[in-house]
Amino acid sequence: MKWILLAVAIVVAIVAIVAIVGAMLPKKHVSFRKARFRQPPAVIWDVISGPPNWRPDVRSFEELPDRDGHKVWVEVDKHGQKITFERVEESPPVSMVTRIADPKLPFGGSWTHRISAVDGGSELVITEAGEVYNPIFRFVSRFVIGHSASIEKYLTALGNKLGEAITVEE
Repeated sequence: MKWILLAVAIVVAIVAIVAIVGAMLPKKHVSFRKARFRQPPAVIWDVISGPPNWRPDVRSFEELPDRDGHKVWVEVDKHGQKITFERVEESPPVSMVTRIADPKLPFGGSWTHRISAVDGGSELVITEAGEVYNPIFRFVSRFVIGHSASIEKYLTALGNKLGEAITVEE
């Protein structure tokens, strides 16, 4: 019985420390990553502005009616979580801004995509302006997952879609 109480006390202490550290972290963060592709900007644009069915972390998606002139869609990830997104700005084939359009989630944010023509191809820079509201999730996002993990997965998936081995850079 003593060992069980000790184990419970340790777990409670760890959760408390994670929550305290998470509460001390800022709710907002900004991170960015970039990658180069052999494809011209128009090809990169066509893929990233179209359906997200090329991303392995998206199990399904559904386009919704436009909202205030913005394209809106729902993505269901491999864990079954639904997230509504909205494209709030676009300037083909050089820039696009998307954001999470669901205020009920424990996180939010936007992604700015900038495509530049570079010697024989393109460079795509993605900047995430994220927010994590729950202190425990904030700790996990910062120290376990990493704020730039979703950008890195996205760029790697884009490289795979285009048949290119890419290097993700800061």
